[in-house]
Amino acid sequence: MTVATLHLSTLPAPQIEADVLVIGVIKTDSGPQLADSSDALAPFAEALSVIGVTGAQDELHRIPASGISAPAVAFIGLGDKTVTAEIVRYTAGSAARQLRGAAHIALALGLESAEDTLAALEGAAIGAYSYDVYRSTKPEASKSLATVITIASPIDDSALVERALIIAHATHATRDLVNEAPGELYPATFAERASELAALENVEVEILAEKELEEGGFGGILGVGQGSSRGPRLVKLSYTPTGASKHLALVGKGITFDSGGLSLKPGLGMIGMKFDMSGAATVMSVIEACAKLGTNVRLTAWLCLAENMPSGTAIRPNDVLTIRGGKTVEVLNTDAEGRLVMADGLVAASEENPDAIVDIATLTGAAVVALGNRYAGAMGDKELVNQVVAVADRVGEPFWPMPISPELRPMLASDIADIANIKAGNTAGGMLIAAAFLKDFVGKRADSSETIPWAHIDIAGPSDNRGGGWGYVGKGATGIGVRTLIELAEEFSRP
Repeated sequence: MTVATLHLSTLPAPQIEADVLVIGVIKTDSGPQLADSSDALAPFAEALSVIGVTGAQDELHRIPASGISAPAVAFIGLGDKTVTAEIVRYTAGSAARQLRGAAHIALALGLESAEDTLAALEGAAIGAYSYDVYRSTKPEASKSLATVITIASPIDDSALVERALIIAHATHATRDLVNEAPGELYPATFAERASELAALENVEVEILAEKELEEGGFGGILGVGQGSSRGPRLVKLSYTPTGASKHLALVGKGITFDSGGLSLKPGLGMIGMKFDMSGAATVMSVIEACAKLGTNVRLTAWLCLAENMPSGTAIRPNDVLTIRGGKTVEVLNTDAEGRLVMADGLVAASEENPDAIVDIATLTGAAVVALGNRYAGAMGDKELVNQVVAVADRVGEPFWPMPISPELRPMLASDIADIANIKAGNTAGGMLIAAAFLKDFVGKRADSSETIPWAHIDIAGPSDNRGGGWGYVGKGATGIGVRTLIELAEEFSRP
């Protein structure tokens, strides 16, 4: 993984030396207009309509240039809406994602504030991502993304650059883990990657293998993982800065490959199931980023890692698992495995009495049916869910609040255990039913009958982009949730 080198420049955009100067274009009723009003760019403004530039989002045109320091210019559309920080982030990312064959690009988007400058830095760095680990030959220079990006801005603040690099690194790290082949990334190797975070200040790592999981009563993780020759793990990452007054717990689903178990998926349904550990990758990257940023909040991340495989040792429909804490689950579908490992993680997180718990998981195909491929569903405690959605909106990640209605939990009644993991034969509201299941494992506040505030985020749709790119999102793993949870942690750190 590499993150492009970022620079800020207070020079007029035409004077910035780069391979391509990227100029933002706003779509208006009177025609396209340049976002940067430098006199030296006036000739380009006059030619916009002639070369077919409209200013629509994701529209990119590149032409040779003269009279400026860069030998070429590219016009990137900002769209026809009021230019906000998210539109700046989106546009900078779109340019960095689409523009190939230029090692150094400079972006002139008409920035004025520190907020917009940070957004441009983040978007450009996140957009300039490719995953070429398994390619026998690396992309030719003419097809390569920029490795150096300069943002034209009146704000010259190295702290903004540093923050953008940390956030981009966290996003890329998540994408890299999710894109990695499941034959190489499995519970033990995932746990090894997580152990590297112990080198960071105020971060501790604890890894529970099969013996420790059995001793701790983590029956969900053990049950899901028992069908694989590569055993499960539970990784606890603890970031404890001095003086932190609040504690936020994060729980991530880490099914490194989901075959469905004995409730076997069809062949086409298994393609992409390496993405089923996106939640665990997300919370791991959030811990790393917050430690580097020095966020003043205690964070605990629980990575629930298992490989769901069919074999003679795999759990069967009608088997009963005992989750951490003693609650029993009748397994009616082994392909509803994510909620089983997450149940253990939620109980473990609750035992530490945090101020709030947020879990994130590629939990249900029903989430895709309900919300499509770009929106994540957020369920749980109403106040916390609203906070999470507001934070997501602020950083430009599309989340949508969904209910856990009271009639759902009775649908999970079991004839022999405390709860069943599905309602057999039911096809309605699968995302919501899964959330109702998870809610059963969220603990109470210490010395109180109140449940710990909890939010569940289902990223089954937006974690993997199987279509064309948009904005700073390319094909494959997206890293959705990373920026939201970093921002949420920072919100918790404020008095």
